[in-house]
Amino acid sequence: MTTLIKADRLIDGTGAAPVRDAVLVVDAGKIVSVHQGQAPEGLVPPGAEVLDFPGCTVMPGLIDTHVHLNLPGDGTSLEDAVREPEGVLVATSVMTAQRALAAGITTVRDVGAVGSTAIHVRRALQLGYGLGPRVLACGQPITITGGHTWYMGGEADGEDGLRHKVRHMVKLGADFIKVMGSGGGTLNTISYKPSYRREEMIALADEAHRLDRKITVHCLCAESTDYAVEAGVDQIEHAGFIADAQGNQRYDAAVVDRLAKSGIPVTSTLAVGGAVLRTMRAIAQRTAAEEALLTRWIKMFDENLLHFRKMREAGVRFVAGTDAGWRFTPFDGLPFEMQLMHDGGMPNDEAITAGTGYAAEVIGIADKVGTLKPGLAADVIVVGGDPTADLKALDDLRLVMQNGVVRSRAAPTQAAR
Repeated sequence: MTTLIKADRLIDGTGAAPVRDAVLVVDAGKIVSVHQGQAPEGLVPPGAEVLDFPGCTVMPGLIDTHVHLNLPGDGTSLEDAVREPEGVLVATSVMTAQRALAAGITTVRDVGAVGSTAIHVRRALQLGYGLGPRVLACGQPITITGGHTWYMGGEADGEDGLRHKVRHMVKLGADFIKVMGSGGGTLNTISYKPSYRREEMIALADEAHRLDRKITVHCLCAESTDYAVEAGVDQIEHAGFIADAQGNQRYDAAVVDRLAKSGIPVTSTLAVGGAVLRTMRAIAQRTAAEEALLTRWIKMFDENLLHFRKMREAGVRFVAGTDAGWRFTPFDGLPFEMQLMHDGGMPNDEAITAGTGYAAEVIGIADKVGTLKPGLAADVIVVGGDPTADLKALDDLRLVMQNGVVRSRAAPTQAAR
């Protein structure tokens, strides 16, 4: 069935100026065409469904490039979450995936899960056994023995061992390869030093590319980012500057310059700190420990936002991703992430592209989704107001369409053509 979606404006996800008085034509789950004013006579068959959203904006479904579906995002630690049986982790992943779709996030990229749980959830959703966004999954993130997220099963060391691990992940069905280039929030890991040697990182990138897989690397210290840049990886997660065991950060302009010249995009993940601050500030009577935690995260978040601004000014490109599931980071938080990117100096239209068309390009699915180009899947949302003027409009969700099927709708004006 053909569907027409009418709105005051249309953002196509490419970065082009919005189309005013827009009509989007969808048929058989695909984008057919975009028009200003009305669709040409003869293009739309009699009986086509018309969904009219005055005062609203139609745009591509959002893409969160960094989530952990296994983790609930309610403050549960990684150590506690992964103690659950794999069946519970699969059920948790289905729940969190549903939350993302309900927020207009029609594609997520899971960058680390226990065993093959996220890969199995991806397959179940492909088969139609539940509702959720399109899922790209790496399976287990590759990490040194005892490294960040080692509980998920991805430990591997040495150049030969790492090449074998990449091949094993491809065998399991990984869409891409994720590597922990430094320590992180996992207990007893070192965030201020690279986890792998330069030669090991080069071997990881080489093997991933040899098997036609993109590779992205978690980096919380500048040296690990430098190793990843030298190896020629496809994406970097976080790109932090932790410099010592106390968590102090030291911005490294030389590394940032090399990163900018490489063209390798960085996933922003500002929502992690933003969600912690929002959660802690909502506690009316904080304990001394909670007050200390809030103070520490205020400093960290302010530094991360400043570094985001400086890196972007230096020429580094960013793609939107939340780290949903980690700490208090919610699965409906991509609009929040985009608002924080704006707070860091990114114009609204660029933030929208970072969460739609550019996100699809970076993770390798621009031929499927991310923009409202003819022939692509009809993953479409409608929001109230104009997000190019105020990104908070993304929170006013009126329609979620996935592959041409309406998943949720908030009282549009309907008419039969």
